[in-house]
Amino acid sequence: MQLEGRKVVLTGGGGGLGQLVAQGLQDIGADLHVVDRVDALPFDAKFLKADLGDERGIADASAAVVALKPDVLINLAGVQYFGPFERQAAAQIASGYMVNLIAPVLLSRAVIPGMRERGHGQIVNIGSVFGSIGFAHFVTYSSAKSGLRTFSEALRRELNGTDIAVTYIAPRAVRAGLSTPEIMRYAAVTKMNMDPPQATAARIVQAIAKRRKDVFIGFPESFFVRVNGVLPRLVDTALAPNDRKAATLFES
Repeated sequence: MQLEGRKVVLTGGGGGLGQLVAQGLQDIGADLHVVDRVDALPFDAKFLKADLGDERGIADASAAVVALKPDVLINLAGVQYFGPFERQAAAQIASGYMVNLIAPVLLSRAVIPGMRERGHGQIVNIGSVFGSIGFAHFVTYSSAKSGLRTFSEALRRELNGTDIAVTYIAPRAVRAGLSTPEIMRYAAVTKMNMDPPQATAARIVQAIAKRRKDVFIGFPESFFVRVNGVLPRLVDTALAPNDRKAATLFES
């Protein structure tokens, strides 16, 4: 399915990576509609303000998205907590799972009937390499993205035989909006690879246009995803030195 002239709904399009993905989609002619909690977009696009961090916001967004009759739904909106799990507030945990997992699931459920009726569609879930390799100090983010990965896989199997594609894209760390000063210090201490957002956005748009199934961005991280699936204890050993280094950032 070509994206030129197609109605595309993008959540999280007001963020650093989201803006670049939005631009890439518009460059290839998509009829773009952005869902975000910001008050206004810094670029020209049809806009729906919604907070995907609570049930009411998700319900309102779902109703609005269904009315748009999108050809493509892209679940990109995300939040990230970095730090010791026991220090993360309960409300922040709940909101994080809402944005990172529950919202994509409920938005996907909302658009599927219309896509079936129209005989075509695509659901795109933007996950993370952290969803296949659970990283210390990113416990809730990793687990939410892991759920999103499995949801995408199961939904694709359920929709087999229809013309509704399910695409799961897992970037590695990106130097964009979620990369706080604390995460940048973590990256320096652990020598974590971080991609420029422009390159990641281009890969995301390309994968959507080609209706790819699973895309893992970045090497050697994409290799470790495969290793972790077979030999997770080996990955435990490989990550342990960096986990100890990272823990020193929270000693005060």
